[in-house]
Amino acid sequence: MSTIQLRVASKEDAELIADLSRQTFVETFADANTPEDMAIFLDEQFSRKMLIDEVGSPQTYFFLAMDGEEAVGYLKLRDGVSKKEFNQKTSIEIARLYAVKSAIGKGIGKMLMQKAIDIALEMHRELIWLGVWENNHRAIEFYHKWGFEKFAEHRFILGNDVQTDWLMWKVL
Repeated sequence: MSTIQLRVASKEDAELIADLSRQTFVETFADANTPEDMAIFLDEQFSRKMLIDEVGSPQTYFFLAMDGEEAVGYLKLRDGVSKKEFNQKTSIEIARLYAVKSAIGKGIGKMLMQKAIDIALEMHRELIWLGVWENNHRAIEFYHKWGFEKFAEHRFILGNDVQTDWLMWKVL
């Protein structure tokens, strides 16, 4: 049995992150969305160029969960994004937290969430927050277990489909 290790991602990992992003997004959402909407979203959000730019951004942090040489999950944090509901409190966003389907239930999500909270605390942030599709019940349950609460909703565009995401936060 391998031990899962977390590591900081670099620009050299952009292609790996793009592939992992596509894989985990398809595994999570393809059954609930049209192939056309999925294709549009994947092309818009997970291109290698976009991920090179994101990994190189000083306000974006990527961490990879590695099982030996295989990437089995990842975390993307964004600093500097605020919402009016935060009332001037400092925050960091969990922009993405995914594990490959074959690794779900093996503690990877827990490791990635703990890393996100640790980083937020190290940065002296008062809140950690995220957006989650209102129909992703498994993820919502996971976030509730970590103490996140819904504070708002917003539109999420997946291809040509307008969906609703819950915005959830945890006070640190």
